[in-house]
Amino acid sequence: MSSMTFNQKKFTPVPPQKGSFPLDHFNECKKQMLSYMHCLASNKDDNSKCRVQSKEYIECRMEHNLMAKEDLKNLGFKDLIEKEEKSDSVNKKISS
Repeated sequence: MSSMTFNQKKFTPVPPQKGSFPLDHFNECKKQMLSYMHCLASNKDDNSKCRVQSKEYIECRMEHNLMAKEDLKNLGFKDLIEKEEKSDSVNKKISS
């Protein structure tokens, strides 16, 4: 039995905001992807606990031209970048 629904909006697919990106056919970022997927599985798919792995995976994809290069601060990693920068400046002061 089929039912007809009236006043239902027709779904119109839209492309992603950043465009599409190629698949990793040569497994150049497989290690980072597996690390990220393992983290998600271990944390009940809570992405907030896997942000470091997510950042590493995105960095790898950008390094291997599997996605457009963009400032990680624009991709939601501003806090991690600033934390790394502070850590680097503290390490430089200690080693000086």
